[in-house]
Amino acid sequence: MAVILTTNNFKEEVYEADMPVLVDFYADWCGPCKAMGPVVEELAGEYAGKVKVGKVNVDENQELAMRYNVMSIPTFLVLKGEDVVARTMGMQDKAGLMKAIERAL
Repeated sequence: MAVILTTNNFKEEVYEADMPVLVDFYADWCGPCKAMGPVVEELAGEYAGKVKVGKVNVDENQELAMRYNVMSIPTFLVLKGEDVVARTMGMQDKAGLMKAIERAL
């Protein structure tokens, strides 16, 4: 299950994580974001124990969206500590997100 990330818990949940983190920047009103939701949850289950998966609502956490220059959603980042290892934007197939995740493992 994906972790809900906010400005308040981002440092602890992402920067201090002992594994890479896939971060899904989304909004509740975004159709493509909703379509990607099940794929993100599937990846959270498949990579459990190897990769943390988190979701950032850009409407509620604009500071994080600005920090990572999120101009369109969905945007997916793979972070290892504070380093962005991979970045993809828009609808992705599962294989594309897996490829991004694998760069961090």
